[in-house]
Amino acid sequence: MIDYIKGKIAELTPAFIIIENQGTGYYVNISLSTFTKLEGKSEFKILIHEVIREDSHQLFGFADKQERDLFRQLISVTGVGPGTARVMLSSLNTDEIEKAILGSEVATLKAIKGIGIKTAQRIIVDLKDKLGKPSGTDEIFLFADNTKKEEALSALVMLGFGKSAVIKVLDKIIREEKDLTVEDIIKKALKSL
Repeated sequence: MIDYIKGKIAELTPAFIIIENQGTGYYVNISLSTFTKLEGKSEFKILIHEVIREDSHQLFGFADKQERDLFRQLISVTGVGPGTARVMLSSLNTDEIEKAILGSEVATLKAIKGIGIKTAQRIIVDLKDKLGKPSGTDEIFLFADNTKKEEALSALVMLGFGKSAVIKVLDKIIREEKDLTVEDIIKKALKSL
């Protein structure tokens, strides 16, 4: 898996960049906001997300980690592919997208080309909790629970269980008992799945 490519910018357009590294030119799809950050630069370290399919191998590039993380969150939503996520990141900046999701602004997301009302609603439902920042005195505990939950979720999905079913079970387990280890959470979840 490629994490980043550092090299000379051989070509830069609003849709893609060709970045040369040790004699090889990599064609990398980019968003308009990444293009804006790269204008005028001759060298750059671009963060990469690979999409490998049976019929294609695509690279998507990002100027910063926040944009790549949001891209990865967006493509985790059913019905949102890498092309659609790139269009979203070209239409609005990361802060605007996060604000629209957290504020349940369906109209803002629906205004983006290729996003219908159902997709906009699904993005909000799927990502609102993931993007939400915990506040108050429980912040540290919520963060620890989320880390445990993510690790358990990853392990159970790798074992072949459906993501939505696993999330429901994990939420219930973590709500009932806060002091469980990741291993204990997985064992309890396996009994319920």
